[in-house]
Amino acid sequence: MENYHPSVKELWQKFIDSNPGYSNSTYKAWYFCDTEKCANELAKLVCDGIKKATASLYYWYESGKEVLPLADDINIITDWDGIALCVIKTKKVTVLPFKEVNSEMAFTEGEGDKSLDYWRKAHISFFGREAVSEKIEFNEDTMIVFEEFEMIYK
Repeated sequence: MENYHPSVKELWQKFIDSNPGYSNSTYKAWYFCDTEKCANELAKLVCDGIKKATASLYYWYESGKEVLPLADDINIITDWDGIALCVIKTKKVTVLPFKEVNSEMAFTEGEGDKSLDYWRKAHISFFGREAVSEKIEFNEDTMIVFEEFEMIYK
């Protein structure tokens, strides 16, 4: 595995001890967002069972900078400092244009007031910052990856 905070390996071992069927599984550890406040807030929403999905720019996967998530992937969610908080399992991955995200999907992400309006504003801001840093264009037709998951251990 990558060079993760020691808490990641500790949480993984506790998870495997409680769920030996996953002993041959691999995982990645990561945090949400691009600021400490946001990363920690979203991780808490996952641990509290409220946030059950996330969205990312398809750019990261088509450029080869990230590997496209798949159903049944296992991930450890951390806070901004890399401290392991919980284990999630991907249930479904959908690639679609930004403009096609609907209110049910926004609600599943569990952020803010869970409305589509909130989701759109927050993600236009976030994806806009990513687009600027990567020198790419972001608009309503930009493809995104919508990943649904369940928290399976904390």
